[in-house]
Amino acid sequence: QVQLVESGGRLVQAGGSLRLSCGASGIMFSFTAMGWYRQAPGKQREWVARITSSGSTTYADSVKGRFTISRDNIKKLVYLQMNSLKPEDTAVYYCASNSNWGQGTQVTVSS
Repeated sequence: QVQLVESGGRLVQAGGSLRLSCGASGIMFSFTAMGWYRQAPGKQREWVARITSSGSTTYADSVKGRFTISRDNIKKLVYLQMNSLKPEDTAVYYCASNSNWGQGTQVTVSS
């Protein structure tokens, strides 16, 4: 059974930083691409970042240069380092692998 568990979300002031973590089980983690998505209130879920099994990364334009996705294949963790946070980054952030999703972690950025 695949399980993805996010953590690290909280209230932070604009300009601040947060690091989200996602622990994975039930998948061949080191061979699996991982992604982060987010859903703001009243909006559709949107893709944020992706990291391949080999460590190649891609980002949505809205977060490029501010967010960094990384992975630890030994610990089976994927991270999202978020810097220079803006109020528009407020959302529930989800970890995803193929068609599997975590429960999400709330990030709120105050102005």
